[in-house]
Amino acid sequence: MPAASKKVGLRSTEIADRNFRVILEAIRRYGPLTRLELGQRTGLSGPGITNILRRLSDDGLITSRRRRDAAKGASSTEFALNPDGAFSIGVRLGGACPEAVLIDLSGQIRERTQLDQTIELPASLERAARDLLAGKTAAPRVLGIGIAAPSAEEVSLEQIALDSRPLRVLVERDCVAAVLAERTIGAPMPEGGLVMIIIDHTVEAALLVRGVPFAGVHGRAGSIGAMRTGPDHVRLDSIVGLHALQACLSAEEFAALLAGKELPMSTSVLDWVKNAAGHLLDAIVATAGFLAPGAILIGGDLPRGIIEALIHQMSIERRNTTIRPFITPWISPIRPASFDGGGIAIGAALLPFFDALLPSPSAG
Repeated sequence: MPAASKKVGLRSTEIADRNFRVILEAIRRYGPLTRLELGQRTGLSGPGITNILRRLSDDGLITSRRRRDAAKGASSTEFALNPDGAFSIGVRLGGACPEAVLIDLSGQIRERTQLDQTIELPASLERAARDLLAGKTAAPRVLGIGIAAPSAEEVSLEQIALDSRPLRVLVERDCVAAVLAERTIGAPMPEGGLVMIIIDHTVEAALLVRGVPFAGVHGRAGSIGAMRTGPDHVRLDSIVGLHALQACLSAEEFAALLAGKELPMSTSVLDWVKNAAGHLLDAIVATAGFLAPGAILIGGDLPRGIIEALIHQMSIERRNTTIRPFITPWISPIRPASFDGGGIAIGAALLPFFDALLPSPSAG
């Protein structure tokens, strides 16, 4: 956790808000922690830490208890995150199965529901929020709603009503939401950042550099699905996207895929995996050769078994010089995303936490 030192140009209220967020993030990521350990993690002074801990405790965001040091015979107070201190709703609009989730402050999913696409967006969000919170006491502690969409410009909604209380709506691209979920509550971040590839009806990617998502000058960095790949030079979307796999499946098998079930590795599925892996590897070679990320993650609507089969097939093709004239040992490690669906809905649900409580990803 970097030191929360005073920055030139920041007002005292901005400094206090930043330090509040830094302390809460340290407890969330590394807790339980004592005051001394918080000082070592953040670089903040003892009195400042004490004041922030009092605020966090009053807001119900942390808990405390005594920790006894058996070796020294002394005890000190340690502070831990209270997962029930705040909640957020995340919505995935794109993909084959739009959904909404309720997460607590630790990032754990408490409830999940499918999004009703037969009604307009504000009404469907309000219905999803009511479904997620039915029979729960969390409603007053819901900070907002995050939405992940294929394009952030598609959603112009700023707030919805929940039990007559306005909830702020925050919007992000779905692949960026996925990479935020990995960054915040997924596997430990590799050195050099990571690339997240999301496969649904299209193929998109997001880049995380030093903990910050990189969107590019036009906000559309990572649109790799339009690349021409393979010896036949066709669009990556048309080979690796969900529609291409659907053509290899029966209606029952595709319905099972959409329900999150694993598919049997039939001959037609294996043929699709082999063809898709070759095309996807072209995009990954270009990405890894230029950006050299610490890891490349693959997620989206594909079952984990098929994602693992794609990764395995790409590892075979990387070493096959009859297909490619050069070996690519420098390609970053490739692995499945930590969460089902690439964590898109979870990443969306984190947006209100970044807005109100945690350090913004744009701050690194």
